[in-house]
Amino acid sequence: MIILDATILVYAVGDVHQLRQPSRSLLELVRDGQVRAGTTVEVVQEFARVRSGRRPRAEAAQRAREYVQGLSPLLVVEQDDLWDGLNLFESLDDLGPFDAVLAAIALRRGFALASADRSFAQVPGLVYLDLSSAAFLQEVRAAEG
Repeated sequence: MIILDATILVYAVGDVHQLRQPSRSLLELVRDGQVRAGTTVEVVQEFARVRSGRRPRAEAAQRAREYVQGLSPLLVVEQDDLWDGLNLFESLDDLGPFDAVLAAIALRRGFALASADRSFAQVPGLVYLDLSSAAFLQEVRAAEG
């Protein structure tokens, strides 16, 4: 299983960008049942916040609903995820609290995490799938493997 960060969701529906196609390709693999992926309520909320900065709120909310539907059931953040995430946040200077909790969820469940945010690369033991890697889709398939 692969946890998707908000960057994947944002780039997939964004304007022309070098990371748009790999994001879309990953979501197509998920849609077609070739890759199992999920995310959290908080990631979908972050997507809606970012999207509404450039698009009407109604459009951002509709896209967020589509992600909820396509990535359900959403992962539930547990108290131990928060504790572990706060420990990561405290020990890794480049990792924000939101991302630290997402990394903790992946670590606690043995999942990979896909994102364009390279701060995840510093998390010990995390299988980080870098959206900007030339081998991104091959790495996605290997992580699912």
